[in-house]
Amino acid sequence: MIIFRYLCRELLYATLAVSAVLLLMVMSGRFVKYLASAATGDLSAGILFPVMGYRLPGFLEVLLPMGFFLGILLAYGRFYIESEMTVLHACGFSERRLLGYTLLPGLVVALVVAAMSLYFAPTGIERASGLLTADKSRNEFDHLVPRKFVTTEGGRAVYYADSLSDDKSTMHDVFLAELGSPGVETESDRQTVIVASEGVQQIDPETGLRYLVLRDGYRYEGVPGQRDYRVMEFSSYEQLLDVPSLRRKKSDRIESTATLELMRSDVREERANLHWRFSLPVLVLVVTVLAVPLSRTNPRRGRYLKMIPAVLLYIIYLYSLMWVRGAVEDGELENPAAIWLVHPPFLILGLILLGGRGFRRRPKRPRVEGDR
Repeated sequence: MIIFRYLCRELLYATLAVSAVLLLMVMSGRFVKYLASAATGDLSAGILFPVMGYRLPGFLEVLLPMGFFLGILLAYGRFYIESEMTVLHACGFSERRLLGYTLLPGLVVALVVAAMSLYFAPTGIERASGLLTADKSRNEFDHLVPRKFVTTEGGRAVYYADSLSDDKSTMHDVFLAELGSPGVETESDRQTVIVASEGVQQIDPETGLRYLVLRDGYRYEGVPGQRDYRVMEFSSYEQLLDVPSLRRKKSDRIESTATLELMRSDVREERANLHWRFSLPVLVLVVTVLAVPLSRTNPRRGRYLKMIPAVLLYIIYLYSLMWVRGAVEDGELENPAAIWLVHPPFLILGLILLGGRGFRRRPKRPRVEGDR
């Protein structure tokens, strides 16, 4: 029991350290992406941290298996380098027993990954998508940054304001350019440029449509390169604002679907996602069997020598699962359960790497006279 607690403690420390580093790298990249969107006005800065928090389980369901795999390699590699494993084997501690002790914390990690993949990750993606959708449903002017050009989602107009009021309800020195129909380039297209001293948003109480009301400005309409421009001076001018598209990607919708709903579905893409969710906990147990023999290290060569091939083997394993899932979603494979064919080869490989060492009974020491 003392050895079991010692092994579990070392595995826990190594797994937490590796997982924290991996999580920091992944979340930093995603946070920079969201931060760039917030800087350009495409995303509200106030939802950055809630969205990252909701996406955390989705990151952990993939990072925890790799963190546990590398944790075993680092922890047991240190045991081999410092001859602790040699002492354990000399005292009758076989590899079969070592694998059994390692599978117990591996089962705990697998249960955590199962909770993440089956419940917390879909729920977090659903709530994060809700925040992003609600933020996207706001008009472009809600994200308007002073002294920066903003293009509408439809790409039909460009807005600019030199400054905003404190409550961001009134724009000063407004520039608006209507670019015509997107994707159509004919001489008959007339483009419009409007400049105004002030602009405010108004909502029609009957239709709910938003309008930009411009005051004290000029409207120029014509075809670029021609002289038949029409100039109009106005004291008040209303411009209908675009309604942004709120359609979600199909992949995001499937990933945020509850597991129970996926189990009742017959859609090929949804069934593939269901099998993927159940495959992640199994991934943890299989890489545990792989990591125990891969952690064997010659003290003279250093404990990092086998890290590169071990990591490459894990990447091949994970990529194979992802490839089969993508092939099912793309229609290249008909049976969504094909993803389960990926696990047995790697499990067999782990057993082969063990090579039966430590699984044979230790020969009994011959009894000599004088022994009691």
